[in-house]
Parts: sequence; C-alpha cells; structure tokens
Amino acid sequence: MPREVAELVVAAQGGDREAFDELVRTTYADTYTLALRLTGNEEDARDVVQEAYLRAFRGLRRFRGDARFSTWMYRITANCAATHLGKRTKHRHEVLEDSDPIPDERPSSDPQAQSDASELRARLTAALQTLPPKLRHVVVLRDIYDLPHEAIAAELGISETAAKVRLHRARKKLREDLFPPRVEEAADAV
Repeated sequence: MPREVAELVVAAQGGDREAFDELVRTTYADTYTLALRLTGNEEDARDVVQEAYLRAFRGLRRFRGDARFSTWMYRITANCAATHLGKRTKHRHEVLEDSDPIPDERPSSDPQAQSDASELRARLTAALQTLPPKLRHVVVLRDIYDLPHEAIAAELGISETAAKVRLHRARKKLREDLFPPRVEEAADAV
C-alpha cells in the first residue's frame, strides 16, 4: 500500500472518521468504475458502491493489510455487485402489451444453440485446464473476474508487465487450442 493510504487505514481503524472519508475519496473512482463494469448500469453501480463502502466501514477493523486496501475494496465491491445483481434479477418486471408476442429466447428452447453453447463451454474449460497454472490464473482474473492488470499483478505478486505478457500468452494458446488453423491457412503460412 502507498504510505499515505496505509496511514489512512490505520487512522480509520482507530476510529478517525475523517481518515475513512479520505480513503473513500482516494479509492472512489476505481471502486465506481469496477461497480459500473460489473453491473453495466450507472444507478446500480452507485448502489453497489454505497453498499461496498458501508461494508468496508463496518469491517475495517478486520482488514489486516495482507493485501492492498484497493484490492480489499475490489473484493467487497465484487461481492456487493453479485448480491445486487442477484436481487435485481429476482425482482425485475417488464410491462408487456397484450398484443406483444412473447418470444421464447431461452437456450433450452433452441436445441442447436444449447448444443453449440455446451460444446463451446466444454472445449473452453478443457483448453483452460491445459494452460499452466500461472497463465490460467491471469486469464481467470482478467476475463472472468474482469480485474485490471494492476490488480492482477498485485493479487499474484508479479509486475503489471508480467501480468500483461502472461495474459497475452494464455490467450494466444487458448486461441490456438480452440480455433486451430485450417490446413489451407497453415499451408499459406509456410
């Protein structure tokens, strides 16, 4: 953690409300950006950020400093976003006119789409398992959890450049495994 953030954390853990307010000001832009990426909606992102800082305030005494404060906030924000989106999905209602046809777009109603999706998912899972762990971790953190390169580097204890290189190598390997070049393309490349 940068020294000033670490000092703010210690002060806030000691009950200094102004220190916590400063922590919020320091980390708000990154926290909001993450919430917006996870929810895809500005209103939901604001709700998630509010809940994340509330949880951070309540749990600040449990923050041990093993990770950076921003990484800790990422985890809280991701958990809040997941909870928020789960609730929103359960309570979402759209008004339908009586004359509107109701399309059945569920994958279960299109056997071909269901089969294609299952096959691709199985191929992707198998290809992901063939990657060395250090490459697999970077892909999962970036492409599944949408962590920025900086957070991936911090999480794995590597440089940001190393995280980018590993991600590039992993994606290249996955692309080769999932979409091997056709015989004509391979001949043209020689």
